[in-house]
Amino acid sequence: MRIATWNVNSVNARLPTVLAWLEAAQPDVACLQEIKCVDEKFPREPFESLGYNVETHGQKSYNGVAILSKHPLSDVRRGLPGADESRYEADAEQSRYIEAVIEAPRPVRVGCIYLPNGNPLGTGKFAYKLAWFERLQAHARDLLALEEPFTLCGDYNVIPTPDDAKNPAAWTGDALFQPESRAAFQALRHLGLSDAGDLGGQPPGTFTFWDYQAGAWQRDHGIRIDFHLLSPQAADRFRAVETHRDARDMDKPSDHVPVVVELED
Repeated sequence: MRIATWNVNSVNARLPTVLAWLEAAQPDVACLQEIKCVDEKFPREPFESLGYNVETHGQKSYNGVAILSKHPLSDVRRGLPGADESRYEADAEQSRYIEAVIEAPRPVRVGCIYLPNGNPLGTGKFAYKLAWFERLQAHARDLLALEEPFTLCGDYNVIPTPDDAKNPAAWTGDALFQPESRAAFQALRHLGLSDAGDLGGQPPGTFTFWDYQAGAWQRDHGIRIDFHLLSPQAADRFRAVETHRDARDMDKPSDHVPVVVELED
């Protein structure tokens, strides 16, 4: 089973590009972030014509996540648990998490994540990022207790190590590279989750995001912020991981590229 994660940076604005990549890469599952539309405006028909079942958790103009699957989807959850108890108004407004079980012959649960950016530092946005991370950690513990294969994949908006940036010094004042952000990501991994990039031996410089500004793509000033974190049961089925760098050079590209993990059927 091939499971992709991709921050598409507006599904309607980049629909031909997204469809072209899906037709070429043929993932069984695609987890999309920053779809930037409400559920009713999501272009379901073109994806369904490619054989995908579609579940969305959209939001007008911002954020939004979706799962596409060539297998049936069950146990769909929209929103990260804990929103009802959250003191942050953003939790009631922002669509950042969707989860479902992929009903393949050997089922896999997928959680599709668009973690808060957290900028600028010194504001409530950074505190919200860390609080969201805490809720994600709590949910990951609950999922691990089920002892089933799953991936928590998506745009984590974290640069975990200096090796995950071409120019780490350029990010020292950014929420993505703060010690607190990096520690929260490592705490999530230390629950028992495996980074597919590490399992696949991807080398330093395997970036997933290049800004549109200042010629970042042409100069390869990238960062790695898109991940598959696998449960032990999913890691046991791990076969390969691919970062589709060429997608950044497509017509009207996203600033992110897809990351595809392959698990044994």
